[in-house]
Amino acid sequence: MEETTNSTTQGVNNTIDFKDIYVYSDLTTIDIANLVIRNPDADNSISSSVETIIADVKHRGDQALLELSERFDGVKLTDIKLGKDDIATIASSISEDEKNAIDIAYRNIWKFHESQLHAEGKVETMPGVTCWREVRAIEKVGLYIPGGSAVLPSTFLMLGIPAKIAGCSEIVVCSPPQKGGLINCYLAYVASLLGIEAIYLCGGAQAVAAMAYGSESIPKVDKIFGPGNQYVTRAKTIIQSTSLTAIDMPAGPSEVLVIADETCNPAYVAADLLAQAEHGADSQAVLVATSDVVIKRSIEELKKQIEVLPRKDIAAKAIRNSYVILAKDIEEAMEFSNVYAPEHLILATDHWDKLIPKVNNAGSVFLGNLTPESAGDYASGTNHTLPTSAYARSYSGVSLDSFVKKITFQHLSAEGIRNIGTAVETLAELEGLHAHKNAMTLRKG
Repeated sequence: MEETTNSTTQGVNNTIDFKDIYVYSDLTTIDIANLVIRNPDADNSISSSVETIIADVKHRGDQALLELSERFDGVKLTDIKLGKDDIATIASSISEDEKNAIDIAYRNIWKFHESQLHAEGKVETMPGVTCWREVRAIEKVGLYIPGGSAVLPSTFLMLGIPAKIAGCSEIVVCSPPQKGGLINCYLAYVASLLGIEAIYLCGGAQAVAAMAYGSESIPKVDKIFGPGNQYVTRAKTIIQSTSLTAIDMPAGPSEVLVIADETCNPAYVAADLLAQAEHGADSQAVLVATSDVVIKRSIEELKKQIEVLPRKDIAAKAIRNSYVILAKDIEEAMEFSNVYAPEHLILATDHWDKLIPKVNNAGSVFLGNLTPESAGDYASGTNHTLPTSAYARSYSGVSLDSFVKKITFQHLSAEGIRNIGTAVETLAELEGLHAHKNAMTLRKG
């Protein structure tokens, strides 16, 4: 891949920690294909490790989970299950301001997801032939709440609220234990809001395996939800094909793509890039800008802002895993974005309304200079559990629909038999399926 030869941009590139700066028009199709790949497992080491963990949990259950918690989390547990009374005690330590912030997020997320409830009407496809769909909740769902370098009560809200609205009869929650062998007060408070009676102290690929196959303590579920690192994501994709458990989507290390033109605020752009970079060293923050000036000023702002971040070292590693692209115009920027298919797409421009129809592939989109991605991460109401690694080309983010099944029904009256019977008989006969034809012929009389 060719780096830009523009003198202004090249000078900036030598003073920052971004991996590279590219001129979009200089990139070949192969260059772009290589650029948009993230979190590869070239030597298959992640897959191999995850398969070993899954097999261990599948065969040894709780004992494997306890040993893996000690190995990976540095916590020696005697019991995986944290009960309702323990959760209530832990939740009681949360401050009123923190409660209020979580309550606001809870209400907005509930309101947005509740709006997705809708009744489906019946359709008479021809006289006497009536078809419709009815919604049923997935009965047993598993929620994975990450707890690596940051514990995410917001993810608990994003997954627990639609599960409750959908009416799932059993909600199993797994989250890695903290160093003291418990969970923090924020997860406990969210659990109390949602009426969750138990949290299982289990993280990583082993939590996915436990929910997929069940253990002595952890019930087997029908579908697993939640983001995680590369090991969690790989575990989800493996169990989807080897167990009877479905997954929401591949939702791995976080990523953002910011499209910025001359109407952007470079300080906002830098803040948005860093907001994703601080998630983890394997996160990615990509800037696609329409001018050297925007790139230069955004990088200057980023360098100032990163210095005061408590998670500076993590953010810096993520930035080194990221890059910048110089596009000739906003249309070219959108073209790259749709190939990259970002988890989060920020349109840092005053002209965002004209770009909405051009967004084909993205998990969630943040419009204009006053809409930070962090609003969606926490409290605007939209869901932040989103497809990563270009899976936004084919997956949607979590919604109420993720927690339900839609079952089709049909009913034929005597009139319906008369109207549709001959067509069914003919189609069955041309396919050589005579028992199918007979099932209709007998009813025609």
